[in-house]
Amino acid sequence: MAKKSRAAGGTPATVALTRAGIAFELRAYEHDPRAESYGMEAAQALGADPTRVFKTLMASLDGELVVGIVPVSGHLDLKALARALGGSKAVMADVGAAERATGYVAGGISPIGQRRPHPTVLDASALDHDSILVSGGRRGLDIELAPRDLVAVTGAVTATIGR
Repeated sequence: MAKKSRAAGGTPATVALTRAGIAFELRAYEHDPRAESYGMEAAQALGADPTRVFKTLMASLDGELVVGIVPVSGHLDLKALARALGGSKAVMADVGAAERATGYVAGGISPIGQRRPHPTVLDASALDHDSILVSGGRRGLDIELAPRDLVAVTGAVTATIGR
């Protein structure tokens, strides 16, 4: 996979990957604002297996924002997310709070290059693939990279948090 610069992708996620020296590929598609599921839209538009396309979800774990990354073909298990991070109770974060904390808009929140780092968990199923796709920081843009590189750049732990 080739490295891309900010000029090519133009998001904090691409800048962070370039600075870290991590190989990635930008995968752009025409976003339909009427799409019901941004993740499934990305998988279909890119012709990718939905088990390789991951969505970034923000949750509040005991009052602290955290990130859960799961395949678009499934759902985030909030109890499993809480267990993975050693917390007691996780709930989905308020959309406005997630946008402010990450610097991204809902439907385009990338786990990479957020305004400030958040504890992050990547679903263990990602490790079954040579590469996965995550949001590139805006609707209609995904980044393809090795799951271990995603773990390295985000400081994520891996655990089974999808269902």
